[in-house]
Amino acid sequence: MRVLHVITGLGIGGAEQQLRLMLRELPTDSDVITLTNPGAVARGIVADGVRVRDLAMTGNRDVGALPRLAGLVRRGRYDLVHTHLYRACLYGRFAARLAGVRAVVATEHSLGAAQIEGRPLSTGARALYLAGERLGTATVAVSATVARRLERWGVRRDRIHVVPNGIEVDRFAYDPAARRAARERLGLPQDAFVVGGVGRLTGSKRFDTLVRAVSDLPGARLLLVGEGAEQVRLQRLAYVRGAADRILLHGACQDPPPDAYTGAGPSITDPADGPDLPALLAAMDVFVSTSQDEAFGLAVVEALAAGLPVLHVTCPALEDLPAEAAPGARQISGNVPELIAELRRFQDAARGSGDRRLPVPAAARHYDISRSAEQLMAVYENALRGPAPTREVSCP
Repeated sequence: MRVLHVITGLGIGGAEQQLRLMLRELPTDSDVITLTNPGAVARGIVADGVRVRDLAMTGNRDVGALPRLAGLVRRGRYDLVHTHLYRACLYGRFAARLAGVRAVVATEHSLGAAQIEGRPLSTGARALYLAGERLGTATVAVSATVARRLERWGVRRDRIHVVPNGIEVDRFAYDPAARRAARERLGLPQDAFVVGGVGRLTGSKRFDTLVRAVSDLPGARLLLVGEGAEQVRLQRLAYVRGAADRILLHGACQDPPPDAYTGAGPSITDPADGPDLPALLAAMDVFVSTSQDEAFGLAVVEALAAGLPVLHVTCPALEDLPAEAAPGARQISGNVPELIAELRRFQDAARGSGDRRLPVPAAARHYDISRSAEQLMAVYENALRGPAPTREVSCP
């Protein structure tokens, strides 16, 4: 089966890295086209042996990209086109139809309760989304929560398939040596209490509340993994609150790195690149997700696979499972006084207990990437033999 994946960009991000992980598992002959920004994840995909083309779009209204994309689809003789992220879903579905490919699958990675990829859920955004959706064959939701949101938006229930995000569970297995090496590399004392967070540094992630809480917790350190527009503001906030020396903004981390570690457990990559994500998680003592609007909550699942206790405001990945699937996770409101109280409890428990870890919970095993790949292949096979795309979508 020849499959073309079309994605908006390939800088470091959840959807982008999820595509790379899925490509490593799918038994398909795959190519990738990125509309723009062939960044670090593109290099990783190429290192894995998959061809990546850059369409070099100049903006959202670069309509000249559509015939170029349709030509690439036509010449590639693909059986199926799979699109990822808002702009790629719009252009990719139209291009596939122009090229005569009738099996078109789109994954909805980031439909939140109030936004989609940072865009407000406006009437215009909804109308444009549905206009493109009707040209496809199936829409994949990364969680049952996203599936319900899609249905409320007007996507027909029989066109929605839930294929959750996945992780390489064994790569996150806790390794004390990786913890020591990562802390030494990052300049973190071996006996420090380290609070962790992972994600884009954007306002919606509410990392400012985490900076405020750790600032008011004597002796605690904060390790934030990610990059984004809020970086300077968070650094300034830490300085104003007198905690700049205890707040570490690590920057983005590609996972897996281009020369991926293939064994079980975390590793330290090339010293020039710093620790990989499993090693960064090993360096933490508790993981916190302060975001109020998520489509899945991949970072939470990765933290659970690393044996970390987790505090989260919202996480559809866990909300879709029984509570006993993740006994180490606790839902919180996310206000600063509550965060301080919860973190102080973990800090007190950590004294004298070393670097103890929790067992890997059922929730992490449930979201193993190999299982997600099997589910996606079932969607592909169904799309190839399924009915033609719908022609009308009601917009009540």
